[in-house]
Amino acid sequence: MRHTPLSEWHEKNGGKMVDFHGWALPLQFRGIIQEHLHTRGAVSLFDCSHMGEFLIQGAESIRLFDRLVFCDVLGLPVGRARYGSILNERGGIVDDVVVMRVAEDELLVSTNAVTQEKVANYIAANVPGACNASKTTAKIDVQGPMSGHAMRRLGLDAIDPLQYYTCCKTHWRDTPITISRAGYTGELGYECFVPNDLAEPLWDSLLEWEQVRPAGLGARDTLRLEMGYTLYGQDVDESRTTLEAGMGRFIHWGRDFVGRDALCLRGEKRDYPFRTGIRSKSRQAPRAGQEVQWKGEVVGVVTSGTYGPSVGCGIGMAYLPHQLAVPGMELMVGPRAIPVETAQLPFYRHGTCRC
Repeated sequence: MRHTPLSEWHEKNGGKMVDFHGWALPLQFRGIIQEHLHTRGAVSLFDCSHMGEFLIQGAESIRLFDRLVFCDVLGLPVGRARYGSILNERGGIVDDVVVMRVAEDELLVSTNAVTQEKVANYIAANVPGACNASKTTAKIDVQGPMSGHAMRRLGLDAIDPLQYYTCCKTHWRDTPITISRAGYTGELGYECFVPNDLAEPLWDSLLEWEQVRPAGLGARDTLRLEMGYTLYGQDVDESRTTLEAGMGRFIHWGRDFVGRDALCLRGEKRDYPFRTGIRSKSRQAPRAGQEVQWKGEVVGVVTSGTYGPSVGCGIGMAYLPHQLAVPGMELMVGPRAIPVETAQLPFYRHGTCRC
């Protein structure tokens, strides 16, 4: 398994380690529910150093990269970030990414771990000047309503002007770092992209404040699912288009990009299943891979499911036919026929991410 710069710290400090797509990462420290609720109420640290980072520098490279994603990169102002997806010619999702304009002539692109090799090859083939910084960059996510205070305690006042989906370059201990404010938990949060050798000092310094605690993949999954956010390889992949995944509102149609024609044709037919929230009427949770039934017929499959600690019931997502992808439809899930109903996303609506 591959290790992040913080894997040894996790093992020494009680992290229950798991193999996540070939990476040694902590599943939990004190317990998934406890870490979930602490993130909602205070501030947690997540080691996301397994994620990929790519630098796209120069006007021509930025122009070439712009064609690979459905979001408008050329029009992205300095200091702004944008969610997007790298698409194939069929409109399938090669990977979902966050693109940050960190300078007039430079983008920082954050990608998923499971797709890292595939995306690296794809970008290299289409954007010759791109730099894969994944092996030398650590990523620490500081998440929760108190995350701003935790960052300022370390002198990172550069976060003060940051709004939702913005970014900046700054320094910590005389070392250049990049900070974004996006988040995957629904709470106010900051993502710190730092050189590998700065990861442990930054992690330890953040933990010096008693309100800050480490959290693992388990809580990260329950937090993102309460927000209705997708997990690549589970909720979205190359077999799913942006339209099916419910991300059509993010597409910038007035420009040329890979997969645009396929998406236009798909949109005209509207014959595709749609990613839909499902909610149980108890603590019983739908689970990934379980069949969804309506009036005794299988109509879909659960892609993600768990118990939502902040909403007090089982929650999940499934791809369902358009006529069922509306709130309030009563369905059954799994071999135990758990009763669920379709629900509008997100399940949790009290997050602080936009505050």
